[in-house]
Amino acid sequence: MTVTGPVHELHLQANAKMADFGGWSMPVEFPGGGVLAEHAAVRNAVGIFDVSHLGKALVSGPGAREFVNSCLTNDLGRIAPGKAQYTLCCNSDGGVADDLIAYLRSDGEVFLIPNAASTAGVVRMLADAAPQDISVTNQHR
Repeated sequence: MTVTGPVHELHLQANAKMADFGGWSMPVEFPGGGVLAEHAAVRNAVGIFDVSHLGKALVSGPGAREFVNSCLTNDLGRIAPGKAQYTLCCNSDGGVADDLIAYLRSDGEVFLIPNAASTAGVVRMLADAAPQDISVTNQHR
């Protein structure tokens, strides 16, 4: 069964061309000029990107911020709680496991938004590397 996000009906009302993406019904194009017109609209006005289909993972426990930061290419020390940062998550060899968004909730809680297809692997990798008092939970549906 294909999953739909909270703005699915709005996409249909806008006559979006829909396609399956990892089990989610996602818009791939809107009428009115194609992807070049959409790109220009975003550059010159505003665009909305529905991230409902992306993965969700929670890293929590004492020192969660420091642990997650040790796995990222960007520095969570540069943002305050309540802020987010686009970054890369690295594997133990230093290679890129996935690109994701890290939302810093507090020093003890980081909410991660990896790609849907990579979520299980990112969660498993972080859980395997996490200290005993840090939990990594897959919250993707």
